[in-house]
Amino acid sequence: MTTLIDRRQTSGLDPSALGGGRYATLPQQQRGRGALLNMPGRYEKHGTTVFDDGWQTLEELPPLKTTVFEETPKKIITTNDSPDISFRQSINPYRGCEHGCSYCYARPTHAYMGLSPGLDFESKLFAKTNAAQLLRAELSNPNYEPMTIALGANTDPYQPIERDYRISRQILEVLSEFNHPVGIVTKSALVLRDLDILADMAKRNLVKVAVSVTTLDPKLARTMEPRAATPPKRLGTIEALSKAGVPTVVMSAPIIPGLNDSEIENILKAAYAAGAREAGYVVLRLPLEVRDIFKEWLCTALPDRAARVMSLIRQTRQGKENDATFGRRFTGTGPYAWSIGRRFEMAAQRLGYNRVRRQLATDDFRRPPMPGEQLKLF
Repeated sequence: MTTLIDRRQTSGLDPSALGGGRYATLPQQQRGRGALLNMPGRYEKHGTTVFDDGWQTLEELPPLKTTVFEETPKKIITTNDSPDISFRQSINPYRGCEHGCSYCYARPTHAYMGLSPGLDFESKLFAKTNAAQLLRAELSNPNYEPMTIALGANTDPYQPIERDYRISRQILEVLSEFNHPVGIVTKSALVLRDLDILADMAKRNLVKVAVSVTTLDPKLARTMEPRAATPPKRLGTIEALSKAGVPTVVMSAPIIPGLNDSEIENILKAAYAAGAREAGYVVLRLPLEVRDIFKEWLCTALPDRAARVMSLIRQTRQGKENDATFGRRFTGTGPYAWSIGRRFEMAAQRLGYNRVRRQLATDDFRRPPMPGEQLKLF
């Protein structure tokens, strides 16, 4: 059954009580979540606010729960021509992400659904339940040309709801059957559930897994990425994948100036010891609504450091808080961004990262015969 939400209104506290027209949420809604705001989506003409009418009705509101809506898109492989990224094809099994990372660049996409990039993004999720069937059909097209597919380029394919929906696993099963290469990006230990498929695909040079390690500080990770795996579990995931023969990459992403950039060398050292042999980094970017969501989280969680962190962020973005220009949106510009890049490169080189960048195989791609289809003689 397909269920979609369209043009939904979001709610928050009375903006006049907050100043600046910002929207906030109630304490019981924020518990265990990353965003503290739930502003209306940028395409919405109207929004609603919750205010205390004097009858103590706000105390009766239930805690915010995760709701999953099933959708059946008509196409599953997304293509791009961005010069900044190494892949041209990607699959995102889910819209929204329960991990709740306050800095997530994918948050603004929820506005396309009429929902808020704030709390809605991490509590109102969409599962593409027909993803595997669509993938099989698209790979079976005689005109399809194989090239590595990125799984989870926008939202995490192994976020908590994957335990029940298993869409990512179904996608891997299809890709394995077709001998099709895939690169996975995640910060979840749940990827180890599919180690049987991944290890088999690795023997055919069909898979690479990148694990995002933002910080080694469990306390910072808990508040900044409330429902993602802890730092030790992410390092343990790298170790388990590596021991099983699955090529692993550590992503120091995002690097947040003044917050976690001091950990670059330690993250790379710990991940190398765990078995990662390739590494990459991304400097924090704050597109659209992410700016206000991250700033609200930062001012609440780390009020003593907020002003300096935001100042350093602007120093890496030519005085702005975001720069979407190709060629510099992931690395930033200016002296501070340059120093981050050089530190990362020097540490990676010293440890032995990126001596060989594995290119996944496409030569063995095959289209299994469809039911009733006659096998080819040659």
